[in-house]
Amino acid sequence: MLLLKATEDLVIGGRPYTDFPILLWDDMTGCEPVNQFFRHYLLRGRVESKHTWVAVGQALYDYFSFLQANNLAWDGAVKAGHKDAVAAYRDYSRDEESHKRATLRLRLSFIIAFYEYCARNALISHLPFAYEAKRTVSHSGFLAHAISTTEVVGADVMPKADHALPRFLSREQVRHVLSVTKNPHHQMMIQFALQTGLRRAEIATFPLSALANLQGLKTRNVKVELDPAAGEGQKTKGRQRRTVWLPVPLMQDLHYYVKHYRDERARLSTTIHKPLFLNSMGRPFAEDGKALSRLFREIGDKADVHLHPHLLRHTYATHTLVALQRNPQLGIDPLVFLQRQLGHASINTTMVYLHIVQEMADDAVLQYHDELSLWGEDLE
Repeated sequence: MLLLKATEDLVIGGRPYTDFPILLWDDMTGCEPVNQFFRHYLLRGRVESKHTWVAVGQALYDYFSFLQANNLAWDGAVKAGHKDAVAAYRDYSRDEESHKRATLRLRLSFIIAFYEYCARNALISHLPFAYEAKRTVSHSGFLAHAISTTEVVGADVMPKADHALPRFLSREQVRHVLSVTKNPHHQMMIQFALQTGLRRAEIATFPLSALANLQGLKTRNVKVELDPAAGEGQKTKGRQRRTVWLPVPLMQDLHYYVKHYRDERARLSTTIHKPLFLNSMGRPFAEDGKALSRLFREIGDKADVHLHPHLLRHTYATHTLVALQRNPQLGIDPLVFLQRQLGHASINTTMVYLHIVQEMADDAVLQYHDELSLWGEDLE
């Protein structure tokens, strides 16, 4: 099997689709069922990122390569007493390739979608898996007093989700990470991540123009619009526009950083760049923010912490939830506020931090709010 990225010569509906995935057999002919699925699945309005192209292409390439190596037909009949191809691939990926459960579930979701597409279009006579119903428990309300159950139907080849709670840094770990971070650019990026909860791509593309004029400002937090359509290069998940709140002390630190450090880097380039953070050559970081992951990992090695942007996001979310719980006079629903700040499409995703707060010892986080001055009394 061979997975290729299309050149601009691939034209669909009169428009070129550079980097669109194309799967070929060994004889260099197209794997048509998969390529048809790519056009159906990846050209939907819901898919707005080329990262999805990569993930779907890699999943189908990996699956078909497994089938080819084991002489299995993708559309073959299931023999009595034998595992079907999808289950065999699942077990191989888990037991021999040691894929993380989240990675395996993601790939299987694309493979399942592929077979469902083939069944709808009469490319196969039956699905190589069955559906089963399971009941899930959901909570409504910040204190989770209201509990309801829903029935969800899913493919029986899908392994259970990993419900391990996200890791986060304690107050002492945060102080240690900051103490070993001597580079002022790196320290500012870590502080920014810790006090906003933004994703790595959102940090890498956060525009300099978003820094507010603080003169005469009386509130203790500043509202900032993350708008991918504003022409400033801001990236958000799903290109969704949303509002976030930045503490005024952080905004003051950012103004100081720009004047004393960022401007020095900016002069290394003859081009005026829009992002707040620049690399050592005075240029923007790549939009996907992967360079930040590498940078944070190197800092974490010095601090003996497995540091990455999402760990800082989890740290922000956990401690901010505690801080908001301690201040009911603010008059806001902490979980709803946190959902909007993090940009979660569903509050069920944000609920994981409530579970963390409920399970951890209170004294592990009570002082974090004061340490970083995350939130004041006024969120207007």
